[in-house]
Amino acid sequence: MGAPKADKFPLRHIAIEGPIGVGKTSLAGLLARRFSGTQILEDVGNPFLTDFYAGKKGAAFQAQIYFLLSRYRQQREIAQMDLFENLVLADYTFAKDKIFAHLTLDDEELAVYEKVYAPLAESLPRPDLVIHLTATVETCQARIRTRARPFEKAITSDYLRNLIEAYNYFFHHYRETPLLVVDTNEIDFVKRKGDLDDLIQQVTRPFRGTQLYVPRGSR
Repeated sequence: MGAPKADKFPLRHIAIEGPIGVGKTSLAGLLARRFSGTQILEDVGNPFLTDFYAGKKGAAFQAQIYFLLSRYRQQREIAQMDLFENLVLADYTFAKDKIFAHLTLDDEELAVYEKVYAPLAESLPRPDLVIHLTATVETCQARIRTRARPFEKAITSDYLRNLIEAYNYFFHHYRETPLLVVDTNEIDFVKRKGDLDDLIQQVTRPFRGTQLYVPRGSR
């Protein structure tokens, strides 16, 4: 069975999530090109990231608030788009911000953050589907090295491991929208068209709740 045509795509707003280096932006771009969608990419140009990864005091809170407001602005732009005419593919969800906040902020900082986050989150639209891409620390590290972003050089294995665990915990309890969980360790949807086509079949198959996708190469 072939992939659906752009005008037959059953969803209008998809968000792709997962830890650093897992392939969110790549998948969003591939789906946008395949289905003539609008790609919404997270702004990674945070001026506080270098200090944060270097462990500078106060940088975690500064980086988190910057990301929070940047993500809110982008999500408001999505809310103003005509989703009957546009397929929107975002490489993050707004809830991502809270995952990172709980991982990086101390209790006092988190209390302040929560007061800012809550009213912003209430006003934002929910996607039709969230795709949670998963991978091991080793897989994420290899992909991070390949894209060679300077500010990511200081990311440690421990930080990545904690981040992956935080994502897994969050999405284990996630109930807000349909959720497709995809193990990406054994697939390469960038280089192998068959892997992408198989994944698209899962994305376009209607379901409720949480669906676990087992790639063909892993069966």
